[in-house]
Amino acid sequence: MLPLVPVQPRQIEQYRGIAGDEVLEEILSLAGGLEGARVAHINSTAHGGGVAELLYTLVPLMSSVGLEAEWHIIQGDSDFFTITKLFHNVLQGMDIPITDVMKSKYLSVCEENASDCDQEYDFVIVHDPQPCAMIAAMQGTAARKAKWIWRCHIDTTFAQDYAWEFLKSYINLYDGAVFTMEEYIKSPIEVPCLAFIPPSIDPLSAKNIIPEKRVQSDIANRYGIDETRPIMLQVSRFDPWKDPLGLVDCYREVKSSHNDLQLVYCASMADDDPEGWHYYEKTFHYSEGDPDIFLLSNQQGVGNVEVSALQAMATVVLQKSLREGFGLTVAEAMWKRKPVVAGEVGGILLQVDDGINGFLVEDIGEAVEKVSLLLDSPATAMRMGDAGHDKVRRNFLSTRHLLDYLRFFHILRGN
Repeated sequence: MLPLVPVQPRQIEQYRGIAGDEVLEEILSLAGGLEGARVAHINSTAHGGGVAELLYTLVPLMSSVGLEAEWHIIQGDSDFFTITKLFHNVLQGMDIPITDVMKSKYLSVCEENASDCDQEYDFVIVHDPQPCAMIAAMQGTAARKAKWIWRCHIDTTFAQDYAWEFLKSYINLYDGAVFTMEEYIKSPIEVPCLAFIPPSIDPLSAKNIIPEKRVQSDIANRYGIDETRPIMLQVSRFDPWKDPLGLVDCYREVKSSHNDLQLVYCASMADDDPEGWHYYEKTFHYSEGDPDIFLLSNQQGVGNVEVSALQAMATVVLQKSLREGFGLTVAEAMWKRKPVVAGEVGGILLQVDDGINGFLVEDIGEAVEKVSLLLDSPATAMRMGDAGHDKVRRNFLSTRHLLDYLRFFHILRGN
């Protein structure tokens, strides 16, 4: 059996005052027709990254409304995760050869993990490319009696054709597929059921409950950050698609006219991302020892409470992405009423309404202009923050996410 990830229980009724009665009543009505259904989520890591963060809420919420939900992770060695990270980059547009040896390694690890997936389920949701090919080895097994769903969390709009066609041969074996946006489907796929479901944030998680001011001050002091001075914050992996070096360039240009500015880059080092340390080192050396640049991660004790405190203290939040499947940190910042300056890419477009709850930018020059504007106009920053909070409440909370999955389960059962 694939390793099981333990999750803390959650009760759907806790969300009633935030999501509203109408949303909860629809959830409970749909869940009533699925009571006792066994659901398995499968991904590649329980730590770091947006998928794990989503599942820590979504799995217990499914259980709280009467489904029997579990979360399992696949196992692989460092070579496998190096290959899948490369594959991830190629699916986002990098032109890097994928050799037959790499494909063989990827498929053999997926097959090994498939042999450990021997339970009977009603629905199996496989997240992202790492375990995607498992389904090829499931024919004739007890687990294959389930409705299998492939969930793509990344932006594959610009995927290299050779990578997309390889992956598509496995996607087409699924009973359903879920993408964040229709544009992410590079070329037509042949799954019987298709849904477009944006991710969400959990308003009751430690990461989205703002700590007391005293706690914020303690956290700032711990990392040497001056909370009385402006803070420009980005929360994301150290990853080429998050443009960490471009972020430093943006900070330097803004700092030339706002000399008290600080840059905080806060990351989570994920188990399935061996590239992270490489980009951390590049960013560290590129920062050239600037005492007002803080590169923080879970390796220095930064957890959900610390991230929430940093977002609450930030003057402006950036998401300087070149590709972005969704960008949970955008919704997190908006929930905390912070203005966001973000790359005009991918799932960020679902969240940021340019000029209303933040700014969309195409390059460093635009980012510098918009960050400077927000630093100079606290009233604009406050107005955008309020608008962002309202948009997240209406569109990007865990309850909406759960509702979308329940609707899709009903569609699959009828198909």
